Amino acid sequence: MTERDARALRVDESWDTYWRGALSGAAFTSGGTSHPAIQAFWIEFFRATRAADEAPEIIDIASGTGAVIECAKSAYDGQLPDFTCLDVSASAIRILEQRYPSTRTIVANASKIPLDSHDFDIVTSQFGIEYAGVDAIDEVARLVAPGGQLCLLLHNLAGSIHEECAASLDAIERMQQAEFIPHAIAMFESGFAACGGAERADYDIAAKRLAPAVQVLESIMTQHGKHVAGDMVMRLYDDVATIHEQMRHYVPSEVLEWLNRLHGELHAFAGRMASMCDAAIDRTAFERICDGLREHSFSIARADALVNPGQQSPLAWALIATRE
Repeated sequence: MTERDARALRVDESWDTYWRGALSGAAFTSGGTSHPAIQAFWIEFFRATRAADEAPEIIDIASGTGAVIECAKSAYDGQLPDFTCLDVSASAIRILEQRYPSTRTIVANASKIPLDSHDFDIVTSQFGIEYAGVDAIDEVARLVAPGGQLCLLLHNLAGSIHEECAASLDAIERMQQAEFIPHAIAMFESGFAACGGAERADYDIAAKRLAPAVQVLESIMTQHGKHVAGDMVMRLYDDVATIHEQMRHYVPSEVLEWLNRLHGELHAFAGRMASMCDAAIDRTAFERICDGLREHSFSIARADALVNPGQQSPLAWALIATRE
């Protein structure tokens, strides 16, 4: 396995861990995928395509749990057209199938799609293709039928979502380096033992070791704000403090299980944020993508930054192209 393949596998595993967490209600969220301006973009797009074709064949690439489909449903007055959804995460696909039983689903990487060329009237993707590499855009574009449309939202290196992801990644990496969760686990293990009658010496040592990690979390929130990483830093900081103050009222096994689960999720969260940062595209790369589509017989209807009204930082690159 090449280093590139190994890295792609780690990214895929991070996202699948994230969606498995979503199944249990435990996943951290970050990335702006439900931003009102993004939803408005998709609803406007689908309303325009509906005016031209009431029953198009649509495939959404890197669907997640159906953010793009939900917008299409709104534009089509609650009646979904024929949708195929593809995602590398089997966990995401399971959630999507529960939400939209009528959709056809495929578990596959966007860099190697097991479908014939020119089979779809509309091909969409929101923050997904770029994780498989810019070359995957050619793989996705081949699915568009003559006269069909390709509509993409891509991570923008100069955008607010990238800034949010970079801050989240910095916060998670610093918390991992400080070993906040391992130190909290050690402190609670010895603390619960002391509550049961054991000597306090081990607890005092563990609590002293945790203190510098607590200061790291405070520093993170000072720099990035309390809501960094989807409020995760603040929640951990507050919850550990609350449990510590009222330790006798908590079940030890439940507290330790919670912290051990979060320790695993934290690693996956960092991987997801890193993949978002790595996938972000600058203007030069975006222009190359547009030029490549033109070389493959596409005409470009829109190729610019999607900006939230009243703000300067873009949310994404918006690309709409028609195969001639």
